[in-house]
Amino acid sequence: MKKKITLVFIGIYLLFCAILVSYLFIFSNSEIPAEAKGTVLDPKTFLSDNELILSEQYSQIRNLLFFLETPFEWLFYLFLLLFGLGSRFERIAKQVTKIKILQTAIFTFMLSFTTFIVFYPLRYFRYSLAKKYGISTQNFSHWLRDGIIQYWLDWAILFFIAFIVFWLIKKSERRWWLYSWILAMPFAIFYMYIQPVIIDPLFNDFYPLKNKQLEAKILTYANEAGIPAEHVFEVNMSDKTNALNAYVTGVGNNSRIVLWDTTLERLNEEEVLFIMAHEMAHYVEKHIYIGMIGYLVLLFVLLFVVNKLLKWFIRQYGVIFSVRSFNDFTILPLMLLFFSITLFLTSPVINAASRYMEMRADQYAIELTDDAEAGISTFQKLTKSSLSQVHPPMLVKWFRYGHPTMYERMLYLNNYPLETK
Repeated sequence: MKKKITLVFIGIYLLFCAILVSYLFIFSNSEIPAEAKGTVLDPKTFLSDNELILSEQYSQIRNLLFFLETPFEWLFYLFLLLFGLGSRFERIAKQVTKIKILQTAIFTFMLSFTTFIVFYPLRYFRYSLAKKYGISTQNFSHWLRDGIIQYWLDWAILFFIAFIVFWLIKKSERRWWLYSWILAMPFAIFYMYIQPVIIDPLFNDFYPLKNKQLEAKILTYANEAGIPAEHVFEVNMSDKTNALNAYVTGVGNNSRIVLWDTTLERLNEEEVLFIMAHEMAHYVEKHIYIGMIGYLVLLFVLLFVVNKLLKWFIRQYGVIFSVRSFNDFTILPLMLLFFSITLFLTSPVINAASRYMEMRADQYAIELTDDAEAGISTFQKLTKSSLSQVHPPMLVKWFRYGHPTMYERMLYLNNYPLETK
């Protein structure tokens, strides 16, 4: 029975791979509309012939990795349960100690470590790919160090969530999902509050912006936006990447305005001010809080659906996959599986909402700076630095793009003077 299930799952996965390869490399079209060719929207006007080839290759491979890795994760969780590895982790945890919190720590550690090992080749391939195409500048030891830090951080979060969830299941197997959702609200706000001052510095060095004249102009924008910031922070990213970025993060007094040093090196002052105006728009339009509300609504739906799926799965296939009740530790990888599936299926809606907010931020930036030329040149340089597609295939846009495509963003800015006449 297990062999048959394994062959069916592998067959479905291979068929999915074949369909995706055909779509991304044969049938999809990333050409911009004919009317835009030869204009500032045309990548041929700001990318060299070699960069055009590299951007298409790099984007196609990254898109394929995204679509193949997600269902591979589903296979991983299913096989972990099907072949009893999850049950073995549970037995080991209960043999080592009788204390529930320590059992949870041991089980989640073994699950996290196994996940890290299984997915390490894929992570290394992505790292090697970025190095090959000149995006990553990070040496292997620093990349591995970041990966290990991320591993311990992910494990700590998984352990904390798992312990709370199992405690809630013990209290109420019927309403654990509702109580989990209620407790998720303060946890999410707390995490956003500590991220700029505790989490982010684990990976990068932050320091006040050296260019005080530029900082003064940015803080003027920040003051107009009502952002409680006394400094603009610069982060040393040039030893990791050639890509460009800037962001406003945190909530309350922990809000931070951050610029990558690569952005400061490669964008002129007008372009930096445009990109910072865009990031500040998220604060002005309360996108952080809107996003938090949206996240909580989505989490409520996901927890409700996952709870129903878990009950159905245990009734139908619990014996085969060694998940017999909600009190088994082995239900955790099953939860992760169903969360991954439901998040993937809802990602087009989530991304569409995100793209709308990003377009609103572009609108705010152009209204504040009144410099469409700086905005267009910024997006051209962002495209060049990351070798991204200007006009990606529709399926890629739906599932991967939380921002409008570069074509859409430049088109809006290019039409802006006409729209305001």
